[in-house]
Amino acid sequence: MKGRLLVAATALVLVAPVLAAPPHVTGRAWLVENGATGEVLLAHEARQRVPIASITKLMTVLLTLEHEGLNDVVTISPQAASVGESSANLEPGERLTVRELLEAALIQSANDAADALADYVGHGSQARFVAMMNARARQLGLRDTHYVRPDGLDAAGHYSSAHDVTLLARVLMHRPVVRQIVRRRSAVIASGTLHTWNDLLYSYPGIYGVKTGHTSGAGWSEVAAARRKGVSIYATLIGSADRGRRNVDLTRLLDWGFSQYVRAMPVVKGRAYAEAKLAYGRDALKLVAGRSLAGPFRAGAPIVRKVVFPDVVSLPVSRGQSLGQVRIYQRGRLVGAVPLVASRSVERPGMAGRVGWYAGRTLSHMAGWFS
Repeated sequence: MKGRLLVAATALVLVAPVLAAPPHVTGRAWLVENGATGEVLLAHEARQRVPIASITKLMTVLLTLEHEGLNDVVTISPQAASVGESSANLEPGERLTVRELLEAALIQSANDAADALADYVGHGSQARFVAMMNARARQLGLRDTHYVRPDGLDAAGHYSSAHDVTLLARVLMHRPVVRQIVRRRSAVIASGTLHTWNDLLYSYPGIYGVKTGHTSGAGWSEVAAARRKGVSIYATLIGSADRGRRNVDLTRLLDWGFSQYVRAMPVVKGRAYAEAKLAYGRDALKLVAGRSLAGPFRAGAPIVRKVVFPDVVSLPVSRGQSLGQVRIYQRGRLVGAVPLVASRSVERPGMAGRVGWYAGRTLSHMAGWFS
């Protein structure tokens, strides 16, 4: 029988480069966060309600994927075809698949494609679709968001926040088809060739999405996602003055986000992290890590290594048998766990050996009575 569980904790200090100061950025609001955990690394007015332009299309795409099939065929309505500004030059009566319209909405930020999807999902009623958008926003906890249009063109009462659009982008990027589309610079659909508005897809190493937006009321905005050396960073900038400034500032935000992480290996395969007592007085058993744990960790914050193992292990034990865990925490969050395994096999003693051990223990106890 195993004994009670023991827990030993050790704090490890990461040797990290000097942390860079937050970059100088202009705009209405911005946010930098870890794309895997959602940990906010930097924020400025991130809950401020602001116009978001075509970043709105993230919700239009999400609802489409939740309600329709990629191969469904959509007939373009006159109303959708007539919407202004960025478009895919769709014609009334033209027929495209849902996937083609998603590509047009995400790559070229086409308003006509977004409105066509809204017509289709809303069964001919954009008002019904907008109501669905706002209901879904409430379900996702987007407290700073209210939609009026499916395309993001300026409208009174249409707003979101850097916090909300970043959360929505992370939710949407769990869908493989979205990840495939938003990293593309161009695509060909039935109505012609699409070209991205995301300049970082041409210039920033590791970029893989997500969505740009621009209107005269919203300024130049983008939710950008990039991955380097095992770290995923989302940077959102809302309301930049011009396209060039947006690109420069997003680059700075992403670079700063990556600078907050360092590589470390707090658990090494085969290294002993605990010793457990064995039944019947056998020599203590070293418990070793079954595999290594390495990865990016937040610079400037200690790693806490907690070792959980039984104080006494019953026999027999096989080499490699899992008998505990090494758990790694940072900032109170469990970031990884590795099994602790037996370093050697130990057989259970035979009847004679067990009797001898019990007899020896009894004699030892009796000797203690007279000492």
